[in-house]
Amino acid sequence: MKKFVIAVSVILSLCGAGMADEGTDLYKKCATCHGVHGEKSALGKSKIIKDMGVAGIMNALKGYKDGTYGGAMKGMMKAQAAPLSDAQITAIAAHIAK
Repeated sequence: MKKFVIAVSVILSLCGAGMADEGTDLYKKCATCHGVHGEKSALGKSKIIKDMGVAGIMNALKGYKDGTYGGAMKGMMKAQAAPLSDAQITAIAAHIAK
């Protein structure tokens, strides 16, 4: 896990503002359920994502994408995460966790 967090930190520092802009754009469709700042429990069933941190958000999105993560909203989130690349997942996580 420590190596994962270090890797995420390196990726985020290398990507800079371009990733932040992409994360902002990608997050727009998430904001409907999760709130503008990730402060809402989506449909009253999800975790508050702004409190999860970059690594937690990335783990959740990758897990939704491959079907290994999730509870009540697993099916809906799998469909949302499936088309995302690893770079897009990193950008969204960086946007939410800032």
